[in-house]
Amino acid sequence: MELFRSVNVDWLGKKWYFLAFSLIFSVAGIISMSAHWAKTGSPVPLGVDFKGGTQVEVQFKQAPDTEQIRQATAAAGIRDASIVNYDIPSHHEVLISLPEQHVESSLDTGQQQIHDALRAKFGEGAFEIRNVSVVGPTVGKQLEKQATLATLYSLLGMLIYLWFRFQLIYGIAAVVACFHDTLITVGSFALLDSFGFKGMEISLTVIAAILTLVGYSMNDTIVVFDRIRENLRLSRRESLADVVNRSINQTLSRTVLTSGLTFLTVLSLFVFGGPVLRGFSFALVVGILIGTYSSIAVAAPMLVAWQQWRAGSSKAAVLPAAKRSKV
Repeated sequence: MELFRSVNVDWLGKKWYFLAFSLIFSVAGIISMSAHWAKTGSPVPLGVDFKGGTQVEVQFKQAPDTEQIRQATAAAGIRDASIVNYDIPSHHEVLISLPEQHVESSLDTGQQQIHDALRAKFGEGAFEIRNVSVVGPTVGKQLEKQATLATLYSLLGMLIYLWFRFQLIYGIAAVVACFHDTLITVGSFALLDSFGFKGMEISLTVIAAILTLVGYSMNDTIVVFDRIRENLRLSRRESLADVVNRSINQTLSRTVLTSGLTFLTVLSLFVFGGPVLRGFSFALVVGILIGTYSSIAVAAPMLVAWQQWRAGSSKAAVLPAAKRSKV
């Protein structure tokens, strides 16, 4: 199926607009992460998986009032508790998160504190604890380190693959685009937190989403690069800018169809998935949009920018086609 049969967009002619767009969101994310770091000691809001603590899922007989729950926990001496309503009101469920200081002495301390606080406020039969997740602070730090290394190793592995499969500049451009996607996606969590949207935290599921997006964005970029390589072999006398523009236009239908259908799927997950999947689905929604954009507006223009620097003139510069793979 082909959506655009004769599209002829000058993508490289709009590169400064793309650069401005990327800078605005990248800088906004960096500023938000810096502010969050100064305030909390972490660049992004972290879930219990990384900062350590207790998460207790509680179901009430009647519709819960988060303000009353907050008063109950405060009266019991529980400070800095995060209380979030689930999206389905008929379930009468809330998620109560406690920071790590409440679980250092015993793994059951946080759960017991919440149970006692709610029993004192609402009575024994008014609620039921459905699920408890406990992560110690030491384990949380280890998971944070491993998640960072997993992301960096994935980018390094893809750089090495593209170096051998294409050329080094192709790999660098693709990795820069993926880093751009990761920065904006992670920065969006800090940005939302700075605007008062609480509950959007980096958890292990969000890290899984980010690693998925790295692979998704890289695959989309490789499709464009492969078409550029083929067109360079067929059009040796054509300027690199024209080849890149034509290659992007030729793959535009595939890009829009693939990314569009995937986006609709993860958007449904974000809307109907509930608070447990909210961070995971939000990372996918932002990442797919930014990853699709970067394949066109970041990775491909980098090839032309590199050749301009190397040859001094985009009209005279022709990037050598990538080496043919040996079968």
